[in-house]
Amino acid sequence: MDTSHNTASRPVRRSARLVSWRWATPEAQAVLATRDLAAILKYHRCVHGDTQAETGELLGYDKTYVSALELGKRRLTDITSLRHVAERLALPPHVLGVTDPADTDHRAMLQFGQSTVRLAELARQCGHAAEAVAELWPLVARLEARARDGHTEHEVLHLLAHARLSLGTALGNVLPEERLATAAHWTAKALDAVRVFDDPTLTATALRMHGNELRKAGLVGAGVSRLTHAVAIAPGHSDRAAVLPLLARAAGALGNTLLFDQSIREAEQLLDTVEHTSLVNPSALYEIRLRGLIATGRPREAIRHAEAAAPPPTLPVAPQWRVIERITTGRARLLAGDQPGATELLLDAVQQARTQRLHQLQRILRAAGKTLPDAGDSADHALTQLRTEMAA
Repeated sequence: MDTSHNTASRPVRRSARLVSWRWATPEAQAVLATRDLAAILKYHRCVHGDTQAETGELLGYDKTYVSALELGKRRLTDITSLRHVAERLALPPHVLGVTDPADTDHRAMLQFGQSTVRLAELARQCGHAAEAVAELWPLVARLEARARDGHTEHEVLHLLAHARLSLGTALGNVLPEERLATAAHWTAKALDAVRVFDDPTLTATALRMHGNELRKAGLVGAGVSRLTHAVAIAPGHSDRAAVLPLLARAAGALGNTLLFDQSIREAEQLLDTVEHTSLVNPSALYEIRLRGLIATGRPREAIRHAEAAAPPPTLPVAPQWRVIERITTGRARLLAGDQPGATELLLDAVQQARTQRLHQLQRILRAAGKTLPDAGDSADHALTQLRTEMAA
């Protein structure tokens, strides 16, 4: 029976673009937390759709040896073999019990963890959220294991809080609406870690990001509560400005006209006093106001707002914002009776959304309804393709 590693001749396989999100689900975390190789091998094969023979080829093991490992008839106990399996499966070593806090992997994790989070955040903002998830989840999984083992050093918890927030936000970009609770799950865990620190800025950031993911997951009232709290404790103008657009979105979705008007008005007043970001800029606030007017039942005002020229971008527009803007403007065109114009905008949104924004495709379906069948059919087809790709 061939149990040789033969690592030099076999490149480490990388996961498919939309597979990585599955490792961040609560189901996957429960499997990984067992550190049971048999369960992890079975789950890995389920995620990737592999046979035991294919997994054996990846590991350099015979199919029957993989079967014996999954059945518990064989066990790997030496560190070298466990590290080999972790590397071949693209899993962090702690998953298989390699958790020496003084080892090179641990030191590298702390040294480069913040860079990983920053780069993942940049990738997400540039429209590569799936790649951000793929980079973040091994780091988060390793940090989670450290916390479960009782290692709660300040630097570990601080990195864990940031990594959880970034992972939850990235998942919120790649999951369909019915799975967005997974994104909110991770931002909630980040909020738990943040409470250890007496840091108003970090706490306001965590509340802001968690509140937004709650809104997206359909828990709008809870989202408004978190976002209102974030505004209340924001220590400076920039921190407050970062929350207000998201609070306006959530208030609009809740149908709270007064809170929406107050939030969007204050956000617009702060534009001249804070540095512009992907959310705090005239173009983004134009879209948020338009969406809120529609959501709070003011179609005439929404049409007038849509007919006014949108302000020019003050910084490069992220791909997801182009999708969001087209959906919202398409809804306004439909309110104005311009069905061809609305169809054109929603079809363009489908084309841009199909590679990364599953829940935006679902928004397009709702916006199209039965009135715009071409846009609806196109969105439905793209959504079916993406769901098939994501299926285990």
